[in-house]
Amino acid sequence: MNRTLVAIALLALPLPALAQPAELPAAIYTDPPADKEHPAAMEVIHIPSGRVEINGIAYVAAGAGPHPTVILCHGLPGNEKSLDLAQAMRRAGWTVIAFNYRGSWGSPGHYRFAQNLEDAAAVLAFARDPAHAAKLRVDPARLVIMGHSMGGWVTALTAAKDKKLLGAAMISAANLGAFGKAPREQLAAGMKANGQEALAGTSPEIMADELIAHADAFDWLEAAPALAATDLFILSSDDGLAPGTDALAKAIRDGGGTKLKTLHVATDHSWSDARVRLQAEVLRWLETLKAGD
Repeated sequence: MNRTLVAIALLALPLPALAQPAELPAAIYTDPPADKEHPAAMEVIHIPSGRVEINGIAYVAAGAGPHPTVILCHGLPGNEKSLDLAQAMRRAGWTVIAFNYRGSWGSPGHYRFAQNLEDAAAVLAFARDPAHAAKLRVDPARLVIMGHSMGGWVTALTAAKDKKLLGAAMISAANLGAFGKAPREQLAAGMKANGQEALAGTSPEIMADELIAHADAFDWLEAAPALAATDLFILSSDDGLAPGTDALAKAIRDGGGTKLKTLHVATDHSWSDARVRLQAEVLRWLETLKAGD
């Protein structure tokens, strides 16, 4: 049979379904079944914190629920909000609440690092409120906090205080306490380089002064003993911050922590060329929390 006839014969055969890599969780490339009674949804939310209401979005998972829920904390200023990760987690059955700290991205107030911690606690309280939990199909008993960069610092210090969390994950996290021990001029320059357009009521100098004044209180190594019993996933990258998360992991393990998982991936701070890898690793870890619940 000549090549032309072979090609024609092959075209006549039924085409198999395109195979996806077996190692990838299905939620990365497959939408969940449609649920007409309880569809997936996106809800605008306003969360009381301090004397204002910060803005946020709830990515509500399909199904009647209640669903395990991730509180997603962005970094400084939050150019990478990891909303692709939020969508993947929702497809996997998790509701996700993404929010903006006071003074950032349109949330009222003046931006301060200490307030970021207060805001994260306020979002957790919002998710645990029976009325909000019912509306958003949130399971208040199964909450996870997760953050990128400075949001990873928020995650660590929040998880150290909140013993009701199902777990916590830090992605390329930055230890603000360690930053506070740097020279003021260096700190201010670093804050300026991050971009200020999305932040209100602050300046590189104000942020540098706050970090210096609270260097010890902001150092996550002080929180290591309180994280020993936390299901914690630390993901680091080639951004220069890995020594800080390595030190935290060592302190937790030296303190008897046995629920810690760590992973280093050769990518940049924003995981620009490893977004699918990030989704896969986080989804697999979240499944372990479901299994152990």
